[in-house]
Amino acid sequence: MNHKLTAGRKKPVASFAVIDISCASQVLTKGNRTPTKTRSNTMDFTVTLLMSEFVTHDVKRFIVSKPKNFTHEPGQGVELAIDAPRWRDEEGRPFTPTSLPTDRVLEFTIKRYQDHQGVTAQLHTLAAGAELLMSKPFGTIRYKGPGVFIAAGAGITPFLGILRQAAQQGGLQNQQLLLANKTAADIICEKELRHYLGERCIFTLSREDVKGYRHGRISSTMLQETVSNFDRYFYVCGPDEFVEDMNRMLKDFGAKPDLLVFEE
Repeated sequence: MNHKLTAGRKKPVASFAVIDISCASQVLTKGNRTPTKTRSNTMDFTVTLLMSEFVTHDVKRFIVSKPKNFTHEPGQGVELAIDAPRWRDEEGRPFTPTSLPTDRVLEFTIKRYQDHQGVTAQLHTLAAGAELLMSKPFGTIRYKGPGVFIAAGAGITPFLGILRQAAQQGGLQNQQLLLANKTAADIICEKELRHYLGERCIFTLSREDVKGYRHGRISSTMLQETVSNFDRYFYVCGPDEFVEDMNRMLKDFGAKPDLLVFEE
């Protein structure tokens, strides 16, 4: 995709990291340790869907209007609800903005699950002009310093904003990514991540064994082979069991608990 710079970034670091609102006429991620509820349990803003498009076969990026007084730190989440009669009273679902705080619009990158027919599935059917209810930002995943980002599937979403901001600020040199998926077709923003991190971007696939990707799940053996220094920050996001397993293995290798960043 070639995107025009219309979303307020002063200096794009890569064309696919820039949010395109030229079509404005138009990390609940199942099982992921994204924020589970807001601090106030209230919806503070109403936003409008400007456009949406697929980034993988089952993941869409949503561009929505940004409230004037809204601000967030990359990695934080919000709750979203659909402002329509059938859905207005549904409990909000947590999603992570994947746009930068300086952007004039908000971007969300949201996966749809075939066996889940709730808010997430309904979001994928919305047309431009639909209104959403949104909470204030919350969550414990925030950037604290260079480190290793470890994610499974849609667990990459909290890290997209963090890595985009690092790219914008020239801070990618000491960053590394390990991302697990079932197939190559499932990888969110693969080209962008490879552009940012090069060989420090490691993709592993559990259901495919193809050139250019590691095969299997992220294991203690893989961590030992790919991570040279465990005295650094580790950012972890994915299904609950994945987060627990990664944190346990990292501690076994000597990682300090206070250097593990995940949604608590």
